Amino acid sequence: MFSKTNTSKLFIFLQVIFFLFITAAFAQKNTPNPRYQLLQGNDFVQSKNYYLLTLFQQLPDVKKLLGNDDILSSIAKAKTDSLSSSLINCGRDGSCFIDRMKFTDAEIKAISERLAILYEPQNALGKLVQNHLIPSGTYVLFQNLPGKEMLAKAWEQDANGINFCIGVYAGGNKPNYPLIDSISFNTKDPRNNNTYLYNYVSLLYNTSSLVALESKENNLFFYPSLTCALRFLEMNEREQAADFEPMEKGENKLAVDRIKNIKWNDYKYSLIMIPGAGPEDAQVALSAEGMLRCRLAAIQYKKGLAPFIVTSGGKVHPYKTKFCEATEMKKYLIEKLGIPANAILIDPHARHTTTNMRNTVRMIYHYGMPFDKPAITCTTKGQSNMISNTLIARCLKELNEAPYKNGIRLSETEVEFFPMIEALHINPMEPIDP
Repeated sequence: MFSKTNTSKLFIFLQVIFFLFITAAFAQKNTPNPRYQLLQGNDFVQSKNYYLLTLFQQLPDVKKLLGNDDILSSIAKAKTDSLSSSLINCGRDGSCFIDRMKFTDAEIKAISERLAILYEPQNALGKLVQNHLIPSGTYVLFQNLPGKEMLAKAWEQDANGINFCIGVYAGGNKPNYPLIDSISFNTKDPRNNNTYLYNYVSLLYNTSSLVALESKENNLFFYPSLTCALRFLEMNEREQAADFEPMEKGENKLAVDRIKNIKWNDYKYSLIMIPGAGPEDAQVALSAEGMLRCRLAAIQYKKGLAPFIVTSGGKVHPYKTKFCEATEMKKYLIEKLGIPANAILIDPHARHTTTNMRNTVRMIYHYGMPFDKPAITCTTKGQSNMISNTLIARCLKELNEAPYKNGIRLSETEVEFFPMIEALHINPMEPIDP
């Protein structure tokens, strides 16, 4: 027989176990799931920048709920009508056209409030949050918020990202890195920087006319502004976010297929990442610095430190280059250094060292590599020191996240890093590589 004291202790013990079980189950439910498959729709540029809006379009029950809501439908109609009326009312005022394309602060707020009212844990929006937003990790920085707040935050991020894109690639605002990412057109009158050039205003007019026409048959509240953003990315030849996608079925297929057969205990590291180094001459495919970094990585690979090399870097330097750092480094590794193609993964999208790191962590996660295993960066001395000393602070400033944490330094050119789940969060303020 148990004494009252022992019975009481047992009861408390069982309560603690139950609490821990529920807490663990809740935590598991509210964290990203590496088995989750992202819905791409028909447009990788859109889905990688604005995943919530892609879900709104791709999930039939959600699309029906939003499309049938009178308040959201009225916002969609008002936006389309505003674009149509700009053709009459804006005249030669370029800023007028651009402002009509963007979401207003009042619209963003009104939509947030309406989504919160429509949200119920068991309806289509509730299931969207539980079955897509949380497991996808695309809005992982918001995952600890209640469902309706996470939904609103994700919407506001997408809306502000669309406005940023229109501001840069329609309005000519400065992007975060003007030397490589600026608008392709001459927009402002050199005699008056507050006035748009006559010919450029014609482009704004014609784009508004097209989008207004396209939007008449679509009652989703975000469609007109989203379409404006996507059209201007296309016209600026800034759709690099879609380059080589889906990579696991193309450039990365051989390596991805090999991942499942790797005996990870045989390797100290999951991969060796080489950050890109673009040339300044548009006729040069791979810079001298890029060649040196490839040779350094090949040495570490041949030592057996890791089963894979990641070449990371997009079409960055010089401005509007046609050469991709990642693919040129891959060619060099194969043709010059004898590295097998099935040992090389490319990240052809990164434009800065911050996103070299972030995108590599995303690949580790999405391709099913051990997320608790360290990887190493392999690059020349100056950049290696920056990665281990100051880059995390820069990531927090520019990406609002730290996609990795530092491990030990192996040499002046190699340093360990550990993946962080925050790397999954979308950054539409860099629409070329979100």
